[in-house]
Amino acid sequence: MTVRFGGLVANDNIDLEVAPVGITGLIGPNGAGKTTLFNVLTGLNRPTSGSVAYDGQDISRWSPHRRARAGMSRTFQRLELFGGMTVRDNLLAAWEASIPGGVMGRRQSEGRQLVDEVIARLQLGAVAGRQTGELPTGIGRMVELGRALCTRPRLLLLDEPSSGLDAKETAHFKEILVEVTDPEQAVQSEDGRGAPAVLMVEHDVRLVMDVCRMITVLDFGKRIACGAPDEVRNDPAVIAAYLGEPAA
Repeated sequence: MTVRFGGLVANDNIDLEVAPVGITGLIGPNGAGKTTLFNVLTGLNRPTSGSVAYDGQDISRWSPHRRARAGMSRTFQRLELFGGMTVRDNLLAAWEASIPGGVMGRRQSEGRQLVDEVIARLQLGAVAGRQTGELPTGIGRMVELGRALCTRPRLLLLDEPSSGLDAKETAHFKEILVEVTDPEQAVQSEDGRGAPAVLMVEHDVRLVMDVCRMITVLDFGKRIACGAPDEVRNDPAVIAAYLGEPAA
């Protein structure tokens, strides 16, 4: 897939596959093309050439809304929460947005049950009745993740989920993320599928190495590496372009 903006090639013939189980990581230095690629996957941009395939279909021209209806859900680097609403109402609103209007009324109890389960899973019970606008960033990140999970996604796209978190908050987020993406512990989707496939764009390399099964690395719009964490960590191109030159 290639994306051009005038004479600028933001993504240059990139191949990316998201593993059906576990977390796939996408890393690279600033300006590597990560945001552009993420926006193409979520429908905010369209590829100049190539395509985006999801569940065997070419979705390159689908709107973000249609992708969401098909089971794709994303979080944002900047928190996209309703600050004047409680945590519980934020989660319920996300569930409602994922349900066709004609059946929503008959399924309110289902939505409330799902919200309760997500609140428990993400350890948000103590703040469930508080407005999100008054919560610290670390809890806000959990609420953002909870909103995504309340849509029961088949593909979860995480955009810099540890942004703004300190070391303690990042460690807690990592623990929760590993749990909710574990097929044995996940909230069940409507089609019977458990844990969603996950693509995570993240600047915290240690977090990526700890939680991802596969990692793709971009630099100057090109894919320079793809593999398991140990392969990527020891790849000379990655060391030179992203992690710093190896010691002499």
